[in-house]
Amino acid sequence: MNTTLTLILDTRRKRRDNSYPIILRLIHLQQSTSISTGFSVQKKYWDNIKKKIRNTYNGTSSVGRINSILIKQRANSIDIINKLHDRGELSFLSLVEVKEKIAQKSKYDSFYLFGESLIDELTKSRRYGTARSYAGLLGIMMVFTKEKDLKFNEVNYNFLKRFEQFHLSKKGNTLNGLASYLRVLRAIYNKGVKEGLIDGQAYPFEKYRIKTTPTEKRAIDIKYIREIFELKLDKNQALYHYRNYFLLSYMLFGISFVDLAFLKIANIVDGRIRFQRKKTSKHYDIKLTDQINKILKIYTKGKSDTDFIFSIIKRDTLELQYKDVEWARHRYNKGLKKIGELCGIEQRLTSYVSRHSFATQAMLQDIPLSAISSMLGHSKLSTTQIYLKSLPSEILDSYQERLNNI
Repeated sequence: MNTTLTLILDTRRKRRDNSYPIILRLIHLQQSTSISTGFSVQKKYWDNIKKKIRNTYNGTSSVGRINSILIKQRANSIDIINKLHDRGELSFLSLVEVKEKIAQKSKYDSFYLFGESLIDELTKSRRYGTARSYAGLLGIMMVFTKEKDLKFNEVNYNFLKRFEQFHLSKKGNTLNGLASYLRVLRAIYNKGVKEGLIDGQAYPFEKYRIKTTPTEKRAIDIKYIREIFELKLDKNQALYHYRNYFLLSYMLFGISFVDLAFLKIANIVDGRIRFQRKKTSKHYDIKLTDQINKILKIYTKGKSDTDFIFSIIKRDTLELQYKDVEWARHRYNKGLKKIGELCGIEQRLTSYVSRHSFATQAMLQDIPLSAISSMLGHSKLSTTQIYLKSLPSEILDSYQERLNNI
């Protein structure tokens, strides 16, 4: 292994108090660089043979404590180097990359600090939805830990069990709500493992399983889709537009509300609508049927290519536009509840119902699961199977009648 790490006094950089910084001298592939330890002493107090501060140093109440910290810093850094070597990565990394691996481990020993860094990256990448999910998790975790810092190695099986008990002890909290938080926690932890901030052997989700309970049926029967379509509404009412959003979502492969909100006139090309899904970046190219065009014409008249099709987004910056969508979705779901009542639909209508209904009706039309998965923009068939995990009872009834016809 062509990599070494040594504690030395950097006598090239004298400070105003005549002390010199104690550094870790990293040599990798015949190149060298320094990593700060955060400590400095005068030259006479540094033992260059034993690589530690002499006991005669009077700049601290405990020389032994500082020497222990220095030894631990070096040991932790060497541990990182050894793990990179064992994984066969070390020889393919530059000096700067090895230094970053070591420095980052020190910088992000805190689960919270690392999580905040990911939120910053997501925000810069304009992935505001995921950034909000990460921020929501960190917020509830800080309440749980009473705003005390949380180290990566403290996120273990016992921590997850205690967090589970904390969440479920609150009135109104559900197992599925807990699962949402824990999936985000797991995503952050996985990124920490990938960055070498925590050993994969400490992975708490090997023993801890994220549990969920079956959700209420979200898909509605095609007869209710027709009733929504035929519902007489005043064009000047918000419900009129909410009904149109719901139907377009159903007919455009279950398009999400956020993707619907960001559609522009320029997305309509040669009788098709082309866009990129915000959540997965999947590209869509959907044919515009007569029914779709009938609704779109209400919103496209007199607009230019740069205009949004629907009047959902009001502001200019992307971050504020996402906030516009969040507020609009809240009003949309309240409106859908009212539409469900007008149509006599006992099941609660939400923005997700149109998507699930599309998936279920596609299955009932014998469309292959792989095609339904592609239409929904899922990267895994297992995700689509969750959408379709419960067949409508009337379908099961017809199967039963066929089997009992003896």
